Parts: sequence; structure tokens; C-alpha cells
Amino acid sequence: MLIIFSGSFIVNLESSREQYNNQLLSHAQDAATALGLSLTPHVDDPAMIELMVSSIFDSGYYDAIRVIDQNNGKIILERTASTTIPDVPRWFVALVNVSPQAAEATIMRGWQQAARVEVVSNPVFAITRLWQSTLANLLWMFACSVVCILAGAALLRRQLRPLNYMVKQSQAITRREYLTQLDLPKTPELRRVVEAMNLMVTKLKSLFEDQAEHSERLHNEAYIDSQTGIANRRAFDMQMQTRLSDEETAPGYLLLLRIQDLGGLNQRFGGPHTDNLLKHVADMMNVVRNQYAGSDSILARIRGGEFALLCPGVTHNEMLNLQNSLNQQLAAFYATGMSDMNPVAHTGMVPFSYGDSAQSLIVQADRALTESETHTTHQTNFLPVVQTEAALEDQHLWFTRLENALSKEQFQLFFQPVVDCKNTQNVIHYKVLSRIVDENGNSITAGRFLPWIHRFGWSQRLDQVMLSLTLKQLKSYPGYLALSLSGNSLANDTSIKQLLSPLKQSPQLANRLIVELDENQLPEPEQMEVFIKSLNQFGCGLGLQHFGSRFDMIGHLSQWGLAYLKIDSSYIRHIDIENDKRLFIDVLHSATHNIDLPLIAERVETEGELRVLQEVGIYGAMGQLLGEPAPF
Repeated sequence: MLIIFSGSFIVNLESSREQYNNQLLSHAQDAATALGLSLTPHVDDPAMIELMVSSIFDSGYYDAIRVIDQNNGKIILERTASTTIPDVPRWFVALVNVSPQAAEATIMRGWQQAARVEVVSNPVFAITRLWQSTLANLLWMFACSVVCILAGAALLRRQLRPLNYMVKQSQAITRREYLTQLDLPKTPELRRVVEAMNLMVTKLKSLFEDQAEHSERLHNEAYIDSQTGIANRRAFDMQMQTRLSDEETAPGYLLLLRIQDLGGLNQRFGGPHTDNLLKHVADMMNVVRNQYAGSDSILARIRGGEFALLCPGVTHNEMLNLQNSLNQQLAAFYATGMSDMNPVAHTGMVPFSYGDSAQSLIVQADRALTESETHTTHQTNFLPVVQTEAALEDQHLWFTRLENALSKEQFQLFFQPVVDCKNTQNVIHYKVLSRIVDENGNSITAGRFLPWIHRFGWSQRLDQVMLSLTLKQLKSYPGYLALSLSGNSLANDTSIKQLLSPLKQSPQLANRLIVELDENQLPEPEQMEVFIKSLNQFGCGLGLQHFGSRFDMIGHLSQWGLAYLKIDSSYIRHIDIENDKRLFIDVLHSATHNIDLPLIAERVETEGELRVLQEVGIYGAMGQLLGEPAPF
């Protein structure tokens, strides 16, 4: 538009300059002729000459009017005007170059030439009109330019919207999310580009889903009982050994349930009926487990008609209630659907704590189960061999102890390094752990007080306190910190907003905080999406820890934009000896590598385990071998 205006101005100026010069010359000639004729009768009257010249000069645009004696060339009368043109810049006057035009006429005395009149026209009127016309054109062009720019910007924004979405698609891929653009643009060129981008995203998503399905299939074949859908003996042994060797594990109970004469039932009623019986018993135990034991418990079918339930953090009374509820459901089940088979089941339980031997614990539980089988049908053993410390502790003592710690934020922060597998000197981030001090000054690990936190319904309070303390620590530490949150704190939008409110006051620290969730405590998908959007607003990362038992959710990993995935320690323990674990980790690494999702191994305790992880290509690791939890 500026080029158009400049060209139009030059063309108009060149055509107007000659026209204005001719008009000025004609204007000067007409004034000179008229004045010469008017002054002829009064050539000898100076007063009349002055009067008539002044009247002509004042009535028009003239630069000068002179009356000159023809005989001696002397000026009889002269009137001149100022050469400046108001309201017009000098550079414009010089640019248009419209010059004054002069004309003359003769004053006669009879038949002789007495004098002559010279009239010089003033171009002020022409230059002023040119200036006003130029300003008007400039304003019009500017208005048109603004309208065109706004309209063009709006049109471009609308037309390039698919490109903006493609940018989001590319950015989402870096966060391990796969977005497809459904609204294809009408512009053919953009449409082809968008279709190609959608095809690439679909291929990547399909590749990951295929790998995820392959991983899930291998996991189920190795660690899931095909008849009941719960964990098998292999998975149970892995989990139990891991829990018993972890000092963070809260004391609890192991319960065994055995269906008597399963072989005889199978011969009398056939395999399908027996399989149906096992499936119903597994479902019942799963319901009772979720009601009384929580997500940390482990349910498995360990052989034939024998089931095992490992319940960390459960008190003696809670375990008795679990047994009674299970027996009631079994009795109701026998009285309705399975009365013709008349199965007999017995249960027995024993306590456990950190450091116990897995083999010794199974032997004690089997002995308790055998004792219950000597009683009447469906009886259970209610007499645990040894009362655990957790069962003897006073609830009031724990209430007072934890209430005081939460209200005064008296938690000790311990930090365990998570290192790069290739270079164990390179710390990726520190995992934040919490401990409290009892009345005697002894440090209590989270494994002992977390079950009481959950019983009192204080999970969100604990998460808020830990988040506040972690943000304070980030002020003095330039790296990244990872903090675990409870799934109970993400129950609804209000609790999520309240939990993450401290991040609003510290936005510069939020992007160095990684929030971790336990795979067994994940909220509903709708709440998970709300939580992820809230974290993205603050720039926080999201990690998933203890991954390994819920492979049905691996398809969601591509949509959550996780910072990393921490593999449960049960799949890491003795990975250098047990080849099936290595195969599982290999397949999992292949699936997550396609979406650039880093894997971190938990509880690496031997050089052999670390060597295998390095060979597989695992991103990071943590454990006693690489660094114990300690204050900063």
C-alpha cells in the first residue's frame, strides 16, 4: 500500500504541476490585462493607481504587482506578499516545485506606452490544495491498509489454524502424546500436509500400541493366572520377597485360603465347573481385599485351590474383619450357586514384618491353615503366632503423634538419588522421602505411619505438607526433586486445586518438581486428565512409580505425557539371574522407547542387576547400590 501511494502521488503530481502552472500563468495574465485597461484612464493619477492595484492585490493570490514607468524603468507602485505558505512543510513545497508565474500588460497614454503592469501569481493556493489532497489520500490509504492487515491477519489465522495444530501435534509427540486432527482444511496444499501428519501420528500410535499389547501379553503369560485373572505363584513370590526386604514396608498379615479336594471336585463335576468355582473365589477375595486391605495388598493363586493374600499395613482387628467377611461371602456362595459341588474352604493367617524370610512365612501360614482344617467346615485360624508391633500400637498414640507432626510440619525430608545408568555419577533427580521422630527421638519410616495416615483420612494433609516442604527445599537446590502423592488427594477437582495451590505462589520452582503417582492409586480417567492439565499449567512433570502389575493401562501412557516410568523393584530383583525378568524388561523398554518414555529401575541392589539394566538400555536407576536415602 505504501508503494501504491507513492506511485500514485508521483503520477498525480507530475500531471498536476503543469496544469497548476498554466492556471497560475492564466491567472496572472488576466489580472495584468484587467489592471492595465483599468489604469489607462488614470495613468497620471497616483492615488487612483494605488487604489486600484491594492484592490486587485487584496482580492486574489498574488506574489507581487508592480507598476513600472515605461520611459525610465522606475517602479511607480509595488505590492508584495510573504513567500511562506502556512500549514505546509517546506520539504513538501520543495518537492512539488510549483513556481510563481508572471505576466504583464501595457498602460497607454493616448497612443504612447506610458507604463507597464507586472503581475506575479502566488502558488500558495495550489500548494495548499496539493497538500490537503495528499493528506486525504494518505489517510485513506492508511485506513485501507489497517483494514487489509486486520482482515488478512484474521484470514491467515483461520487458514493457518491447521498448521498451528500441527505444531501442537509435534509438541505432543515430544511429550509422548498422540493427537489426530479431524477437521481437515479445505485448502488443497494444507489438506495434504495435515493428512500426512495424521498418518504419521497414527503410525506412531499404532506402533506403540502393538508393542504395548505384546508387552501385556508376555506379562500376563508370565505373571497372571489364566483361570482366575489374578497374580500367579511366580508374581506372588516376587512381590512378597520384595516387600519383606524393603524397610519401608509396613508390618501386616499373610492369609492363605485353600479349597479342599479340588482334584475330586474336578473329577466329579468337570473342569469348567471347577474353573468357575476358582474364578468366583478369586473375585470374592478381590472384593474383600479392596474393602479391607487396600491397593498395597497382593492377591494370588499360588497352586491348585490355594490362594494367598499379602496385606501390608493391616492391623490384627482389620485382618480378623477381613477373614469374617470372606467366610460370610463363601458361606453365602455355597448356599446358592455351588450347593451341588459342596466345596470346603479353610483360611489361616500369620503376621509378618520387614526382614522376615519368605519361605519361613509361607511355612507358618501353611501350618496355621492346617490347624484350621482340623476344625469344622469353613473354620479359620484366628490365633496368629506372634502379634506384630503394628497390631499392638495404640491408635490414640498414633493419632496424637501424626496430628502434631502434620500441624507443625515436623517431618524429616530424606533424599535418595536417581542416577543415569550409563554414568552413575550423574544424578537425574532426587526422590523425596518422609520420616517422623517419635517421643524417644527415634526416626520412623513412612512405611510404618502411612497406613495410619490412610486410616485417619489425612492423605491430602500429608501431601500438602510434603509439597510445601519440598518447595522450600527447591529454593536452595537448583536441580529436580520428585515427590510421591497419594491417589486419595486427587478424588475431585476441588481437592486437586487445593492440593496444587502452593504452586501458584512458586511458579519458578514448579518446573523443577516432578510429581509421582503409584500405579495402584491412580484416580479415574476423568480426574487423571484434570490433574494432568493442572500440572501442565504449572510446568510440573508427572512420573509413574511401582509400575508392573497393571499392564492393562499401558495404552494410556502415550496420552499422559509422562516424564518417566519407574519399574517396580520386584521385576529388578535378581534380574541378572532370572531370565524371564530380563525378557519382560526388554519388551517393556522396546515399547516405551518408541514413544521416548524413559524407564527408571527401582531398588537396584547389586552390580549384576545394574549391569543388566545398562545392557538393556534403561535410562535411570535408584537403590542401595547407588545411594541410600539421607538428609540433604
